[in-house]
Amino acid sequence: MPEKKHFERLPKSVIPKNYELFLRPNLTKFTFEGKVKIDIKINEPTNKIVMNAIELEITEAELTTAEGRTVTPARSLSTETETLTLDLAETLTPGDAQLHISFLGQLNDKMKGFYRSKYTLGDEERYAAVTQFESTDARRCFPCWDEPAIKATFDITLAVQPEKTALSNMPVESEKVEGGERTVTFARTPIMSTYLVAVVVGDYDYIEDTSTDGVKVRVYTPVGKQEQGRFALHVATKVLPYYKDYFNIAYPLPKIDLIAISDFSAGAMENWGLVTYREVCLLVDAENTSTARKQLIALVVGHELAHQWFGNLVTMEWWTHLWLNEGYASFVEFLCVAHLFPEYDIWTQFVTDMYIPALQLDCLNNSHPIEVPVGHPNEIEEIFDDISYNKGASVIRMLNNYIGDNDFRAGMYLYLTRHQYGNTFTEDLWAALEEASSKPVADVMTTWTKQMGFPVITVEKATQEGDARVFTLSQAKFCADPRDAQKENESLWLVPISFSKAGAPDTACHTVMMRERQMTVRVEGVAPKDWVKLNPGTVGYYRTRYPPAMLQQLQPAIQDKSLPPLDRLGLLDDLFALVQAGQSQTVEVLKLMEAMNQEDNYTVWCTIANCLTKLQVLLSNTEFEDKFKLYGLKLLGNIGQKLGWEPKPHESHLDTLLRSLVLNRLATYGDQAVIAESHKRFQQHVSGESPLPADLRSVVYRAVLSDDGEKTYDTMIKLYKESDLHEEQSRISHALGSIRDEKLLRKVLDFAMSPDVRSQDTVFVIISVAMTKLGRDLAWNFIKDNWATFLKRYEGGGGLLGRLVKRTTENFASEQRAVEIEEFFASHDAPGCERSLQQTCESIRVNTAWLARDRESVQDFLSKLS
Repeated sequence: MPEKKHFERLPKSVIPKNYELFLRPNLTKFTFEGKVKIDIKINEPTNKIVMNAIELEITEAELTTAEGRTVTPARSLSTETETLTLDLAETLTPGDAQLHISFLGQLNDKMKGFYRSKYTLGDEERYAAVTQFESTDARRCFPCWDEPAIKATFDITLAVQPEKTALSNMPVESEKVEGGERTVTFARTPIMSTYLVAVVVGDYDYIEDTSTDGVKVRVYTPVGKQEQGRFALHVATKVLPYYKDYFNIAYPLPKIDLIAISDFSAGAMENWGLVTYREVCLLVDAENTSTARKQLIALVVGHELAHQWFGNLVTMEWWTHLWLNEGYASFVEFLCVAHLFPEYDIWTQFVTDMYIPALQLDCLNNSHPIEVPVGHPNEIEEIFDDISYNKGASVIRMLNNYIGDNDFRAGMYLYLTRHQYGNTFTEDLWAALEEASSKPVADVMTTWTKQMGFPVITVEKATQEGDARVFTLSQAKFCADPRDAQKENESLWLVPISFSKAGAPDTACHTVMMRERQMTVRVEGVAPKDWVKLNPGTVGYYRTRYPPAMLQQLQPAIQDKSLPPLDRLGLLDDLFALVQAGQSQTVEVLKLMEAMNQEDNYTVWCTIANCLTKLQVLLSNTEFEDKFKLYGLKLLGNIGQKLGWEPKPHESHLDTLLRSLVLNRLATYGDQAVIAESHKRFQQHVSGESPLPADLRSVVYRAVLSDDGEKTYDTMIKLYKESDLHEEQSRISHALGSIRDEKLLRKVLDFAMSPDVRSQDTVFVIISVAMTKLGRDLAWNFIKDNWATFLKRYEGGGGLLGRLVKRTTENFASEQRAVEIEEFFASHDAPGCERSLQQTCESIRVNTAWLARDRESVQDFLSKLS
């Protein structure tokens, strides 16, 4: 792996106070011209000014001193350090001055900096000019001090064609039209970081409303689609007052805009007052949007609006503390969706969507601590991952549970008011929460943010003493690779451990703080026949390993569902992780899932499906994958029959989600009835006789493609090209990987690179191909053959490159593949992917060892199935 590039933060000898920024984008030549007048403060005598700039041509630079003298500095740009240095012939004395810089730039097609986004209006192809500055790309738009802690105010002016929509962080203050050009000036922003500055110029419609606390909210959509913004508008207007109440601080800007951008590398970006979204993360079409997508949109809107306080009002001092922004917003999005849509049962889904993926990544030797020292921009890109977001949110949920919601809110209020318009370190958050709760928050939480990984809590012994049960517990770092476990004995966590017991499964009957490697805990009021479970509600960020007798005692409560859903899925997920790590046998997990065949809860089924998917991917490397599919069909039989194809009257939100999950799995395992029904419904859909409900499309598309790709492929591509809803295109592209014909899969890979597929979506088409054994080999070869193209297209583009490599290769299961990947990237540049590559090769080796360990016993178990 390449060594870290040398990196230094900007000197603080000169800092900005206010930027007066003027931009004139040209939407036909894809260029822009700009001028910036920066009020600066000189903190110490200096004869040079260093700021950030890259991919800009500086045409003019002048400095006006406090006395009104004009000085012309010599200027030099460094691509290596992404800086502009202005050298002066004299030494500036401390005080105020003004910098005037004129520059030219390109509206690039890389989805970062100031870039162009393509859309159609009627039959005409058009472009918008859009910004995406997080983490270090404001410097591609204008020369600036592009570090989160160097905050300033911004006066932004745009020169645009008269008919275009022009937006920025603040409301319009004035505009004038002359000479065929409209000049729009926006009100001054509060003091803020450069990465939150935003500008959009293009053709948009909008709908608006005012929240009960008086904020004007607008949702901007592609022309003619404003009705698709209605759901997001509803969520946004309700979220603002909820957050005002929760944080006890009003939203500080007069307006907020949410806008759907056609080409966008991330899901959304929290620019203060002007939040940008991928279309699929904002637009809801009444006929064509699935229930799952609508739920996701509610979460994304909640997440970005949480950032308006947490991130924008109070900002991390440096990217090492990125998790403060992302982990917190990822926790709060669930709070607000639970408040707005109680029927979503969203906290149960938190465990399957956030907590479990965090644990899966965090048990690798190549994970990283929540707080990770970063320097060069390439390194920053890599930490926008499941650790910063999901583990961050999971440890905050554990902390919230440990200190209680009232103290948590009081601490958050302290933190936000104490540091508003400023910058913070993680320690500042702990200090505020400690003050509010009088608990040792910093001591406890430092063990979770400063060190990598998490513990497995092993129940070494459980003995009955009268009406109490006495447990001997130990903790050790949990490692996916058993070889690492032998090396790891240094880490120690402060772990809040709770217990629940039969008779009161929904509440913690006992809680202790584990500070040592081993401890004894006495839980009162437990009859000899009663079960006891650790980590009720799956809130603690750890795995639990039980002795067989304890698991046996829990089995009836799993089967009769008297154990709550979060505990049922927690038990299964812990056991599955222990299996992957070689601490239990795969057959044990297969038996536990058999015992769950009467299960009817959506989130528990998500966990079962997650285990099944991982097992199928693993066993696709053997000759008995078909036997495993029979096991899957048998396991899903009951629930499949119970749900059927048609929604029941008044069925719950979760049953709707469960139906598509179960039918999808049945189709994957080759259920003939599901495949036949899918063909019938697909024909009716294509002929226009009976359009498919949005919730069933994914199932049907995958089923028909897996069964008869040849006949269906062209129809699917036609549907893709005809749809102007990104969500529908995304559904189709995710289904294309189900094809089982090598020749057609090659066509899918070529289609992924065609102009019909937006570059943000190409990655996901290729990933879908890599989900089967046949496709995995094809996709990996395709990536190697086209690496130069991918590198040019995605370098620094929202982590898409790292995601492409990781998701297409991590499911291999041979040492030879791991070596091949390492060798390929030893001789091919992959900036920002170093950590993903290390994680990938480690995952492949974990799979290889797992398969070697359990292959025979699994084959034996499956061959006994009738």
